[in-house]
Amino acid sequence: MQLKTIDIKGKDYVEVAERIRAFRELHPQYTIETAILSNQDGVVVMQAVIKDEQGRVLSTGHAYEREGSNFINTTSFIENCETSAVGRALAMLGIGIDTSVASAEEVENAIANQEDVPETKSIDDLLGTAEKKKRLKELAGKLSKEDCARFRKEYPKGATGLSSNELDHLEAKLIQTINAYGSQTAAA
Repeated sequence: MQLKTIDIKGKDYVEVAERIRAFRELHPQYTIETAILSNQDGVVVMQAVIKDEQGRVLSTGHAYEREGSNFINTTSFIENCETSAVGRALAMLGIGIDTSVASAEEVENAIANQEDVPETKSIDDLLGTAEKKKRLKELAGKLSKEDCARFRKEYPKGATGLSSNELDHLEAKLIQTINAYGSQTAAA
């Protein structure tokens, strides 16, 4: 079955709606079930499960979205997350994966969450960097006011323009600082 694709940075991606259409044509008796695994502090984690007519699990997909991380997520981060989880579950079932497991929506979201991304970065790099930046934002929210001010002085542009290795280094520093702060408050 030929699925419609969208060209993003020279690579073809299949939209989730197209994957769902193909799934319904190929497997009308199968089901897609979604569940919110976590929804705390503006971050939602979803799971989508594909089951056959006997209820056997054939594939799963997960997604993570932060409220307000882009224009769509300002009002629809839960819906956007569910769509991504479904797209990944369908990809794990083999639908719409000619060039990538990632859906067109996921790739566009990853690109939208990037700042100052050089044209030479691959889509896989973009997706990995987007995940790292999400983790960094979460960690930064756990800093004390003093540590937050210190990191802002050391990294005035935040994570913008940092290489993958620099993002890893920043993440390690944040974790070390948070752990040290937790030890200090526990001792007090």
